[in-house]
Amino acid sequence: MTEYRTERDPLGELQVPAAAYYGVQTVRAVENFPISGLRAAADLVTATILIKKAAAEANAQLGRLDRDVANAIVRAADEILDGRLRDQFVVDVYQAGAGTSHNMNANEVLANRAGELLGEARGAYTRVHPNDHVNMGQSTNDVFPTATRLALLLGAEPLVAAARALGDTLARKADEFAAILKTGRTHLQDAVPITLGQEFSGYAECVRRGAEDVAMASQQLQELNIGATAVGTSLNAGDDYRRLVVANLARDTRLRLQPAANLFRVTQSMGDVLAYSSGMRRLAVEVGKVASDLRLLSMGPRAGLSEIMLPAVQPGSSIMPGKVNPSVPEMVNQVCFQVMGCDATIAIACEAGQLELNVMMPVIAWNALHASTILREAMKVLRVRCVDGIAADEPRARELLERSTAAATALSPYIGYAETAAIAKEAVKTGKTIRELVLERGLLDAAQLDAILSVDAMTRGGIVGKAR
Repeated sequence: MTEYRTERDPLGELQVPAAAYYGVQTVRAVENFPISGLRAAADLVTATILIKKAAAEANAQLGRLDRDVANAIVRAADEILDGRLRDQFVVDVYQAGAGTSHNMNANEVLANRAGELLGEARGAYTRVHPNDHVNMGQSTNDVFPTATRLALLLGAEPLVAAARALGDTLARKADEFAAILKTGRTHLQDAVPITLGQEFSGYAECVRRGAEDVAMASQQLQELNIGATAVGTSLNAGDDYRRLVVANLARDTRLRLQPAANLFRVTQSMGDVLAYSSGMRRLAVEVGKVASDLRLLSMGPRAGLSEIMLPAVQPGSSIMPGKVNPSVPEMVNQVCFQVMGCDATIAIACEAGQLELNVMMPVIAWNALHASTILREAMKVLRVRCVDGIAADEPRARELLERSTAAATALSPYIGYAETAAIAKEAVKTGKTIRELVLERGLLDAAQLDAILSVDAMTRGGIVGKAR
């Protein structure tokens, strides 16, 4: 049977599991918000504990916090950063505004573990109090936005690295496919020739550009409002404290961090997080488009385009033997849709900030961190289990190219748009080749026509057939 201890907060007494490191305010939050079963992201917990550690050190340096108490808080924080007590962060993602419940969950866990290290029973809070000591010089209103920024920054480098690696792999495929001629397509209809390598080079640069957007947007997150306390005035904190906390965080995270130039802006607005989310949305759009194109280019294989072959990673049907689906790109598309949905939620929640604070921070943080995680992992899987193993079906690409009439476009500078359109239309109707019809009409001689209708030359730009 579960044993309990009694704890008291300003609303009265509650029973807390005796073995728990969290306390009464966490229990209230668990009872009040049994919503999703989702818990704070691991990086958000890490970031919050880093802040508490940095604050305890700063308060001790300033002579505000007993050195033994500060050391105990730091030791407790280091244990959590090493992976202990993670199961004690039990508040639902959907909670009271601003993240007060999350902040108090962290305060209570640290207070109880630090008190235990000093020989005190859990729940006593005599030597180490959640508010008086762990939360000294802080408010949820500066802790939570700072934790959100730090958590996103902790994931930013791996996210950007995953995107760059995917871009590099697509670029290697572009080199591999450089000589493979195929039909270009616009409006899902045949267009002028292109090489498969050129197509993949576009994919590579789209993903790389998205990665750089995320990297640039992450720089805005380096400005921290820790020390702003409740509304940005730094009440109970002060400039010396702010500088010390940020310096301690920079030391522990090895991130380029700085105190907010305007505490009121960073306390009022989550716009910097929105900018980062927008960068992730752009990256998701670029990656999702690549995934959709891979599905199109591999469709068939007998009754579709089938110009490329994706690695078979699992059977594609429970009823059709031998069917293999583009499972990895399908997963990637779904992840990208979710990232866009997260961004929409973040945008709405960021707009909902009122006066000195945006109380919608918990849903902003969860969606941004969720988007970062799933996008990073999806790009890794796409690269390793799909793009790395893509093969080109060169004969199929050539067959479809030879059946297309779009190559007639190269004739326009010589015989005009109207005549070229008429020839293309007749080719579709009669099944004759463009070359045959031009010669029949005596529009160009055979040697000139061969130069003009060189599909390889068409992929290199300019007026095909003219001396270069």
